[in-house]
Amino acid sequence: MPDVFDEVHRRCRDGEPIALATVVATWHSAPQPPGAAMVVATDGSVIGSVSGGCVEADLYERARRVLDTGQPELCRYGISDDDAYTVGLTCGGILDVFVERVDASALPALDAVAVARRSGHPAAIVTCVAADVNDGPPADAGSSPGTDPARRLGRRLVLTGQRSVGSLGDDRLDDAVSADALGLLAAGRSGMLRYGYHGQRRGGGISLFVTAYATPPRMIVFGAIDFAAAVARIGAFLGYRVTVCDARPVFATARRFPEADEVVVQWPHRYLRTELAADRLDERTVLCVLTHDPRFDVPLLELALRHPLAYVGAMGSRRTHDERHKLLSEAGLSPAQLARLASPIGLDLGGRTPEETAVSVAAQIVAARWGGTGRPLAVLDGPIHQPG
Repeated sequence: MPDVFDEVHRRCRDGEPIALATVVATWHSAPQPPGAAMVVATDGSVIGSVSGGCVEADLYERARRVLDTGQPELCRYGISDDDAYTVGLTCGGILDVFVERVDASALPALDAVAVARRSGHPAAIVTCVAADVNDGPPADAGSSPGTDPARRLGRRLVLTGQRSVGSLGDDRLDDAVSADALGLLAAGRSGMLRYGYHGQRRGGGISLFVTAYATPPRMIVFGAIDFAAAVARIGAFLGYRVTVCDARPVFATARRFPEADEVVVQWPHRYLRTELAADRLDERTVLCVLTHDPRFDVPLLELALRHPLAYVGAMGSRRTHDERHKLLSEAGLSPAQLARLASPIGLDLGGRTPEETAVSVAAQIVAARWGGTGRPLAVLDGPIHQPG
């Protein structure tokens, strides 16, 4: 739901129910990751996508039915054995999609997520998407409808780190889920969790999907040059919260970097030290060092490469790289730490302009994130989308 949350919240706040279809599990070369979502409104309009067009037509009809009946559905789409162009995924992947009606009754949960997002805090919505009726208490156990596993479908628990809203129908289940869901949230990852009726960690009975609304990962671009403006633009496009940092106030201005979330006038290594000390960087953070000046580069990279950041790239010629590598080695960095440095920055695309260079940098960052090779897909075998 991350891409369509604002639309879901707005319509429910205005009293309009919607059908929400969310990818909750994938296998093989699935086109969209867990958490991808599509909204079908009462006026028939559609927002978002779960497969890029393969199953949306069938899913639209399911969503309209769920919107009318209020009964959620968990459906699976895979490639057809008879005809790859019937309803299914021509890529060979498999998707599980949960379709539910969301209306004003969900507002407490949605409001809690909206407040957390506005304040810059992560939040997670845990939704029951499947429940085995054989996992519940026996019929004579006196269980109320609220504790019947068959009636758990669509129940939500919202976690913001500071508080929780709602319940999945059992206190022990809520406690077990909270710890695991917060772990997914800390990793910025949506995913499925499975428990027994009372939260037993045995992997069966009740299936819960965690939609993570993590704070955006950070991209820090050091060096207020034309290439930095292009990298900042593409970083924002990829969903990063972008900071441009340079010690020269005449160049480090918001006017020159309108796509950046903030522009900081500070010596790069001092700024990085401050952010690390304040715990504002994590393993999703990427650094693009475009200053190619050893006065800035060496103390900055020495500090950056000692921390588990997602990506550290530095611009410069082969000669600049060799000299920088020598200085960093003399500063005490190990071969393993030096091997983490992407220098010269970017993939070999043959580009020359700032915009073309930014594309090569972005491609390298994406490849590092998902384990891609950077080679043409035409010369590779196997699935296009790697698991992850």
